[in-house]
Amino acid sequence: MTSTTTLAAGLQTEHRERLLRTAREVSFAPGTRLFEEGGRADRFWIVRTGSVTLDLRVPGRRAAVIESLGHGELIGWAWHFPPYRWHLGAEAMTPVRAWEFDAEAVRALCAKDPAFGRAVAVWVGNVVAHRLHSARIRLLDLYGPHGSGTLL
Repeated sequence: MTSTTTLAAGLQTEHRERLLRTAREVSFAPGTRLFEEGGRADRFWIVRTGSVTLDLRVPGRRAAVIESLGHGELIGWAWHFPPYRWHLGAEAMTPVRAWEFDAEAVRALCAKDPAFGRAVAVWVGNVVAHRLHSARIRLLDLYGPHGSGTLL
């Protein structure tokens, strides 16, 4: 993928390797909820294999799937910004293997090394911008007038 939301495109090799040294490998079965909107964001993941969907609660309707994430993509960004609460929900759609990170430990590394911290902040910021755009387009596609999701 060429998106700046992937680990490979979002961080230089040195920073990527430093981040990955703090990871632990985890697996999720299809249908596993990784987190719920409003829950405590104390960890995050990077997809190794499989697919995870992000969803958003819509009052009076079932949750709207905003985006599907795959190899190399960051699952969760709320861990980086106080008050550290999830803004979306996430669910494994297929068997998923991922790297899991302790948010507090990564924030401490970011504080200790400003260059690393800036690199992570820029990457996470790009992810936030991308997800906001995806959410806007998806919600307009679902609930707006026909064709309104193609603007911008």
